[in-house]
Amino acid sequence: MIGIREIEDAAERIAGHVVRTPTVPAPGLSGLLGVPVVAKLELLQRTGSFKARGATAKLLSLDGDARAAGVVAVSGGNHAISVAVMAEALGVAATVVMPKAAPAYAVETAEAAGAVVRLTDTMDGAFDLMARLQAEGATLVHPFDDPVVLAGQGTAGLEFAEDVAATDGVPTDGVPTDVLVSVGGGALISGVAAAFRARLPGVRIWGVETEGAEAMSRALAAGGPRPVELSSIVTTLSAPTVSELTYAHVSALVEDVLVVPDREAVQGTLDLARHGKVWAEPAAGCLLPAARRVRERVGGDVRLGLVLCGGNAAPGDVFAWSERFGLR
Repeated sequence: MIGIREIEDAAERIAGHVVRTPTVPAPGLSGLLGVPVVAKLELLQRTGSFKARGATAKLLSLDGDARAAGVVAVSGGNHAISVAVMAEALGVAATVVMPKAAPAYAVETAEAAGAVVRLTDTMDGAFDLMARLQAEGATLVHPFDDPVVLAGQGTAGLEFAEDVAATDGVPTDGVPTDVLVSVGGGALISGVAAAFRARLPGVRIWGVETEGAEAMSRALAAGGPRPVELSSIVTTLSAPTVSELTYAHVSALVEDVLVVPDREAVQGTLDLARHGKVWAEPAAGCLLPAARRVRERVGGDVRLGLVLCGGNAAPGDVFAWSERFGLR
């Protein structure tokens, strides 16, 4: 299990390479949900998502031989962007593997950063190709099955906890009772949960997945990681399985993992634009329908925190999904 010491070490290592993103009250979302809401804006992070944190932490941990060998990563979009951009910034050659369903924006951005991009028919195929390239000598930057990456993602939770507490460490009325985090492979929620457990242990952490990208909720039901079939349009949450590492953290530290339909995730993206005044991807949009369910389950004086994980969604894609699902 990753603890606060590893997360603090990661925060020190990546400082100056990534953005300390703002944590802000969200009055528009508070009005929409009917309860106080505060949001951690990881969509303002360098590369447009929290993934820059873990990628940077891993790249900075490599020795000379590993840097010389180059790195390989697999991704539905955001991890590829982050590895490509941060590897270029740090002078490391990178290959990223993505399924053909990955957003064109992610492919173009990774290529523009100088990474070699390899496309496969499926996400399962992308993980298989990643393993072959690793066996050929490339250093793996795994999107979630790596304690260094997990600690790096946890720095978002560390900042969030620090931002909502008083400077002397005493919680204030602004501390959320419940924090919602999107789940793909599970590194972000694992790191966020570990940080909050250390700094604000009374806060409940909830995970959110989309239907057809349910690796963590299926793992929790089965008692361990299991392969799942992927069908969600939200490729940035589409991990074919979680890892023992992330499963261990989520099963120990997270209240529950909720699953919402793709349609509601896209509606959440539109609502974040209209009411939250931020442009987010459906991987963040899925938090809003889940937030309503948390509010109903918890009741009372609930105060919600949302980790808005990324904003790498092309307007054309969002509009196409909106038309597909009959949304306005």
